[in-house]
Amino acid sequence: MDPKIIALFSLITAVNGSAMTLTSPQVTEGETLKKGQIFDGWGCKGNNHSPELKWMDPPEGTKSYAVTMYDPDAPTGSGWWHWVMINIPNDVQYLKLNAGEKGGGQMPKGAQMQRNDFGFVGFGGACPPPNASKHNYQITVYALDVETLGVSADGSPALAGYNILQHRIGEAQLIAPTNVRD
Repeated sequence: MDPKIIALFSLITAVNGSAMTLTSPQVTEGETLKKGQIFDGWGCKGNNHSPELKWMDPPEGTKSYAVTMYDPDAPTGSGWWHWVMINIPNDVQYLKLNAGEKGGGQMPKGAQMQRNDFGFVGFGGACPPPNASKHNYQITVYALDVETLGVSADGSPALAGYNILQHRIGEAQLIAPTNVRD
């Protein structure tokens, strides 16, 4: 990374306090996703569990959170939305393993999941095409300046993403480059 960018980030952190962070026992920055976070279907043989996530040091003024898993490297021309959870209350800074299960039974109260690009509401794990180069799966938690985004339950992931970016006041991310299907 460019030393000027690192210096700027350090200055912003020093002025604003700690930067928001995201951790997961299942996902390590820069490492391949484990079988638990691989999709079960489309030729992939994983457990399809959303990872346990914990975030700290949100910015002042945070009223809610959103969590996404997005693959910008999918061969679609528009990437691939694996998971979108919005309207997570501001007193929640933790999602347990498989909180994104199909049907939403493990979500925090008040949260809402959108349909993923596999076509169902819930977490859809990584499933790169056969013989693909590594895809950079981005798991991001966003701190938002509104309690709810006002996106209907049948709204697209892109619509949720648009609204997330309009209200983002902080974020933290883990990127897991993966080309494994099982």
